[in-house]
Amino acid sequence: MQSKMIIAGTLALAAASPALAQVTPGNSAPATTAPYADTIPAAVDRAYPGTMRLEVDARNVAQGYVDITQTIPVAAAGPMVLLYPKWLPGTHAPEGQPANLAGLSFTVGGKPLAWKRDPLDMTAFHIEVPQGARAVEARFQFLDSRAPDGTERRTMAPALMNLQWEKLSLYPAGYYVRRIPVTTELRIPAGWTAYTALRGKVSGDRTTYETVAYDTLVDSPVFAGKHARSLVIGEDVRLNIVGDTAASIEATEEQVQFHRNLVAQADKLFGARHFDRYDFLLAVTDEMSGIGLEHHRSSENAVGADLFSNWKNNVGARDLLPHEYVHSWNGKFRRGADLWTPDYRTPMRDSMLWVYEGLTSFFGPVLAARSGLWSRDEFLGWVAATAATYAEGQPGQVWRSIADTTNDPIITLHTGVSEWSSWSRGYDYYPAAAMVWLEADQIIRQRSKGKRSLDDFARTFFGVRDGDWGELTYTLEDVIADMNAVEPYDWGGFFNDRIYTARVGGLDGGVKLGGYALAFGPELNAYNEAASADQEGVGLSYSLGLGTDGEGKIGYVRWAGPAFRAGLRSGDRILAVGDRSFDGDALEERVKASGKGSEPISLLVQSGDRVHRVAIPYTDGLRYARLEPAGAGPRGLDALIAPR
Repeated sequence: MQSKMIIAGTLALAAASPALAQVTPGNSAPATTAPYADTIPAAVDRAYPGTMRLEVDARNVAQGYVDITQTIPVAAAGPMVLLYPKWLPGTHAPEGQPANLAGLSFTVGGKPLAWKRDPLDMTAFHIEVPQGARAVEARFQFLDSRAPDGTERRTMAPALMNLQWEKLSLYPAGYYVRRIPVTTELRIPAGWTAYTALRGKVSGDRTTYETVAYDTLVDSPVFAGKHARSLVIGEDVRLNIVGDTAASIEATEEQVQFHRNLVAQADKLFGARHFDRYDFLLAVTDEMSGIGLEHHRSSENAVGADLFSNWKNNVGARDLLPHEYVHSWNGKFRRGADLWTPDYRTPMRDSMLWVYEGLTSFFGPVLAARSGLWSRDEFLGWVAATAATYAEGQPGQVWRSIADTTNDPIITLHTGVSEWSSWSRGYDYYPAAAMVWLEADQIIRQRSKGKRSLDDFARTFFGVRDGDWGELTYTLEDVIADMNAVEPYDWGGFFNDRIYTARVGGLDGGVKLGGYALAFGPELNAYNEAASADQEGVGLSYSLGLGTDGEGKIGYVRWAGPAFRAGLRSGDRILAVGDRSFDGDALEERVKASGKGSEPISLLVQSGDRVHRVAIPYTDGLRYARLEPAGAGPRGLDALIAPR
């Protein structure tokens, strides 16, 4: 019976085969995509019906996770969407970390409630609220990262932690986040101290914070630690320090005074404040990952554990607090109109980051110099190093404008800069735009005969509505109008040429107008000397066009530079210089000895599993950027950094 059925089936298939052969030739081609209905409600400016309660238990430092219980009032039965923050202020990109959220469950009155993740938005969770429910309780964990490649921040260490509320909470879709109230309770290890812009009542290891809007909570992160101290450095301004050890948080009186000067100089620069109080959160640590992130009434700053003990060589870290402090005015209060969003799901547009970050990257170093955090020579060295980048070290500016680089946070999600960063440009809306603003300052000084400067723009643009710590948005036209109010000039044409156009040529106009000239020589400037003092590698950007670590591994190759033309790339390793095993001094000595008529520089290089000789024709010796005085009379750059 079975064999007869097989035979019959075979005959039937054979009979059908001619019909199969008549299928229209070509590949399969669906006519339309599978349907998707976006049922996530858009944010509306209306009050949320109730106050959320957020309970955060961050005591399990050893295992690196945080327990969260969140109670969310509900107004009615039916579909509800809860969101995990995605587009985060200060990052300018969709950098929420839903992969670090685990153990998620919802209950109503102790009974489990099913949930489903949205098929397109991985930060949205759909639930069905039952009849009679008054609140939904969510429970989950935030898992701290210890990614071996360093691609994720480590926020919990043996003696300190950094808690960011957006990673520890959900919020209901359909509302502006400023209209959702929340009360928060935090538990930290016994004996630790927590610092934040929020104020609360402490009872043992538990702190209950004031009820605030959800956007204020997200804007008020926590640094907590076993070793902690808090210093008053201005009226309603505190410097709160946590560290790996008790010794690491000890600052000298002079170092503290520099930070007092910073607060005073910022008050004089802007002429108004956009906070009721301000808390610098500073971690000096080698255990927790670094950060520099701005908020209205605080900033997150994490640098190496030797900040205070190795003050001179930490020149880059000494500029971090000025930068983040400036952001309270520039970025938090005044914000590009297309960057502001009503919630953390609405996409941001970053077109004005050359003001948000670029102008901050100008005023940060200026305030560092005015306050004593930087010396005059360190400031001039920073200007030289930055101007040199766009005079010789950034060939990518011929094809890509500064304005286009403002898209990079969304393009790269801050995952790192391409190995060919000098060609791709990356985050040039920081340093390149700073040089544009430096030139703008010097134009104003020159045209007004020293009576006005970019300080006047700071007071005009940022120094309004004293005490307002909301958000006041602006457009390019607003920037141009206020620049013209300070000094009439073709600022539209100026910004179009410098910011919105890919261009050939450097960005050293501010250097020239400021009474200096960009030059190159065999000695490091004060800024680069301090910055490289503790580094074992070699930086030869303006000679061979490469940089290495202490083992000879190449970390940077300048596009179209001598090393590039010789075929080198990042990741290659220099094994020998001539017939000498690699060390940084040997390479520097060989470059220094190069001159007209000298032989090409011979390197033994490992590329993957291949070892080969590379000859680099080069005859110009060591070349490090510096500024040299040009002309007579007062110098605008010196006037720029004079304390007010």
